[in-house]
Amino acid sequence: MYNFLKGRLTSVRLCLLLTALALAAVGIATIYSVGNPAEPSPAVEMEKVANLWKKQLIFAVIALMGFVAANLVNYRKLGTISYWIYAGILVLLALLVVSRYVLKLPFAPESHNAHRWIVLHPRLPWIQPSELCKLAYILALAWYLRYRSNYRNFTALLGPFILTLVPMVLILVEPDLGTVMLMMPVLLTMLFVAGAKVKHLLMVVLAALLLSPLLWSKMKPYQQTRISSVILQSAWIREKAERHPTLGRILVGGKFSTKQWMRDEGYQLIRSKFAVASGGMKGYGFRKGLFVKYDFLPDRDNDFIFAMIAHQWGFLGCLFVLGLYALIVGCGLEIAANNTDPFGRLLAVGIVAMFAVEVLVNVSMTMGLMPITGLTLPLVSYGGSSLLVSIVCVGLLNNVGRCRPFSVAPKR
Repeated sequence: MYNFLKGRLTSVRLCLLLTALALAAVGIATIYSVGNPAEPSPAVEMEKVANLWKKQLIFAVIALMGFVAANLVNYRKLGTISYWIYAGILVLLALLVVSRYVLKLPFAPESHNAHRWIVLHPRLPWIQPSELCKLAYILALAWYLRYRSNYRNFTALLGPFILTLVPMVLILVEPDLGTVMLMMPVLLTMLFVAGAKVKHLLMVVLAALLLSPLLWSKMKPYQQTRISSVILQSAWIREKAERHPTLGRILVGGKFSTKQWMRDEGYQLIRSKFAVASGGMKGYGFRKGLFVKYDFLPDRDNDFIFAMIAHQWGFLGCLFVLGLYALIVGCGLEIAANNTDPFGRLLAVGIVAMFAVEVLVNVSMTMGLMPITGLTLPLVSYGGSSLLVSIVCVGLLNNVGRCRPFSVAPKR
């Protein structure tokens, strides 16, 4: 491990690695507390989640191997094969679409009304191609944008948008709304840093806003309800939606019922806000609290793990976790700023943007500020694919930071 810390920006990269490990430790501790409360309730079955922390620990060890692998070669060699990596992930995504709509494939089973995972063996961890796609997409986009001619005029933006829209469509039909919401902000951030004209980016944003009503009409009712639940938290909005069928159809694609909303799409949102608010300033303590003792909140080890952090460690614990993410973002930006290679700089910025958007969306979703999308909290939420991709991204940031950038003239 010491060899991977040699090179430039040693203190920044060491801080980056330690911060990532601290977040992974917070995740394992929270997952452990969910399955092993201090006061277990005999009425609640805990066997399914009691040992999840052990699996997450194994995932963390595998992810550290991924960190090592990401530093075995100079990051620019990864750029030369980035399109092949990207194409391979697209094939996996296409297989999921085929299994959902054409022919059921034995290695791409349906789970929770979605086809998001590939199962190589029943005893092996499930692979989620959409998670792998995030890294493959950033690699391919950074490699494409390293040339100025690929982003300086409006027609040249066609290439980056094709690279973005193809996986977005494949992931959307799985369906996986969270990853889809992640890709466009990453694209705009990388284009801006690459040097694309602001007026061109604003035109793209305007076009997306104009197309949003059409996209809304093509969504399924449960998807519309999930997004509109942000404003349906208001009792006044719910009352209007029940009294006016037209408003109800606009919001949820059909007749709106407050009781049904609270049982379905609003259930998790309401419980999550209760878990966050009940933590107060300092929280109930490790492995303590009603939301730890009882299974009131679905996916509390995964998408809604931030609610359990707030419940156990309160506002101060949330500040600590968010501060760790701020450190990762700061270290990533420092690495990007100190690299003169366009590919390395864009790769670092893309990874930083990915982390920032994931944290923003997940935390906002937990507190009812954004729709529930299924986007995990990086390095913390339960899941092998998510943890592996996050740690490998940290490894790539370390790689970009330690390798000497290209210079056209000697430094004075």
